Order: sequence, then C-alpha cells, then structure tokens
Amino acid sequence: MARAPRRLSPGATIGILGGGQLGRMLALAAADLGLRTHVYCPDPDSPAFEVTRRISIAEYDDEDALDRFAREADVITYEFENVPSATVAFLRPRRPVMPGENALDIAQDRRKEKTFLRGLGIAVAPFRPVRRLADIAPALKETGLPAVLKTRRLGYDGKGQYILREASEARAAWQAVGEATSVLEAFVPFTREISIVAARGADGRFAAYDPPENLHRDQILRRSRVPARISADLAAQAESIGRKIANALGYVGVLAVELFVVGEDSDEQLIANEIAPRVHNSGHWTMDACRVSQFEQHIRAIAGWPLGPTARNADAVMDNLIGADVETWPTLLAEPNAAVHLYGKRQTHPGRKMGHVTRLSPLSKGG
Repeated sequence: MARAPRRLSPGATIGILGGGQLGRMLALAAADLGLRTHVYCPDPDSPAFEVTRRISIAEYDDEDALDRFAREADVITYEFENVPSATVAFLRPRRPVMPGENALDIAQDRRKEKTFLRGLGIAVAPFRPVRRLADIAPALKETGLPAVLKTRRLGYDGKGQYILREASEARAAWQAVGEATSVLEAFVPFTREISIVAARGADGRFAAYDPPENLHRDQILRRSRVPARISADLAAQAESIGRKIANALGYVGVLAVELFVVGEDSDEQLIANEIAPRVHNSGHWTMDACRVSQFEQHIRAIAGWPLGPTARNADAVMDNLIGADVETWPTLLAEPNAAVHLYGKRQTHPGRKMGHVTRLSPLSKGG
C-alpha cells in the first residue's frame, strides 16, 4: 500500500476525482500554492477542466485510464463522496488517496454512517433499516411519524428521500426511493441547521471554521450565514463532534458534518445528520471571509503542509445561485460588498448550482 508523502513540494501534482464546481475550486486553490492538478471525470463538460493543467475524460471503472492518472499524480483526492469504492481500491496501491477509503465507505452508506456516529457517542435520529416495502410499517412503530425514508446509498440535495407524514404513504415512499435498500429515520423537529467544516492534517492537527447556520429550500442549500445564531457552548460542541469524527477516521483533509439544533436556550442540543468527506457547500463563505479558504485548507492537508488559520475577518452570508438565479450576475457584480463566484457551467436548469455570492459585513462583536 502506498504511503502518504511527508510533504509535497511546489510543482507536485494533485489528482482530483470529479470535475464539478468543488473540483474547480480545489484546482484554483492548488494553483495559488504552486501545485498542479490533474482532474479525472467522465463528463467532457466538467467545469473543473477549464482551470487545471491536465484532464482525463474516462469512466471511473476504466482501469487503463485510472492507471495513467495515478502515474501522473503525487497524491489523489476527490470532490464528491459517491466515487465508486472499486475506483479507490484500484488507485490506493498506486498512490496515496486522501481522505482515506474508510471515510468514503462510511459516508456512502447511511446505515453505516448512523451506526458509526452512534458508536462515537454522537446523537443521531432514531433509525431503522428498510430492505423491502414490508419493513416500513414495523420501522414506523419505532421511529414514529413524521419520518424520512432515505436510500442507503447515493442521493444528495434531497434526492433519494421521501418524508412520510402518514403510515399510508409507505408504498409511495418506497416507490419514490426506487425500491432501493434504505433507512427510515425519525423526523427531527429542529430549530435550525448548522454545520461544522474542519480539517485534519496527517500529523493529527485539527482546525475548524466557525459553524455556519444553513437554510435549505426544496432540500437544496440556499444560504449559509456566519456567525450562526447559537451559543458559544453549542459552537464548541459542534467543533468537538467534528474533531471526534476526524480522529476516529484518521482523516486527512477537509470534512463537514451537517447538524440539527433541537430545543431552545439552555436545552439546546445537537443531532448529527450526515458526514461529507470533502469540502462542502456550507463552507464556500470561507473563500472571502477567511485568510485561508476550505479549499486551500484541503490542499494543504493532503499535501502534508501546515494547516492555515480559520478565523473570520468578516461576517458573511453566502447564497447559492440556483438555476436561473445566475442570470442576476450583472446586478450582483455591482454590489460593493458582494463576491461573486460563477462555475462556468454551460447549461442552466432548475435545481442546478450555477455559482454563489457571498456578502460581507464588518465582524460582529465577539466574532
């Protein structure tokens, strides 16, 4: 098995699996540090291809292409968690892959993920496995209503999910998730959603950004705001959860943990929703409000470089530009305190993330 390099030198090449906007921003961050990138993705229109030195357009099971890709990289990372496990297994003996395969395996399977979190003493919603339609009724007796049926694998931005408000919806829910092996989770009556975006280096050092407060619409992240409307104690708990997960996985790179805030005031507590073993949409504000963004932080970590500071130099509100929202770019560019980031995607359609805008304001007292 290949070992992680102690430290890459400027001019080294980072291989990135996946060519979406996260891969694009990773490649840009690497370039600022004098590192080269090679992006591997099946989609010839991948936005990351426009900003990288080398590209490979091939399927994730193309072993010849993967072998060439590995030969031209010093370390390999990925921009999304649904990279096939067989791809990572093929690459791992050839080059270091970070974050490691264990993190990918857990994040790809919601049942494993919930079990892993619960094993660390981190609160999660009650859940039950569902392998067939007949499993839903007894599972509902354990979770209660409302409940959320989620496919065990794949699914993002609300895909592969169905909220059941009545037991009679079981068949509709089963069909909505494609009759795929799933988990049924109790619906969490949260007061707000937050996330922790943090990095762990190969030396075990850990650095977390301030938790953003996140707003979803139609199960797609629309806005992230920092500082979040939570107590300092709750923010510390969120950081502790991120640290516990990263250490348990022996993680190297940036990860995010989506969290629900339940209760009010002194009764507030956190319930973990999902782990994302990668840079995360709710961390995009770090590009403009921090000296070192989550993208640079990830590159530093996998290159064996020191992690950078995570302190904010401003308050921030990040809005995703979804679908036709991107057409407002001329107006957004005219705003004096707005930083506009467009992803270069050629086709616009509803639900597609086309860019984001971050509006900055002076650092709030105590921030």
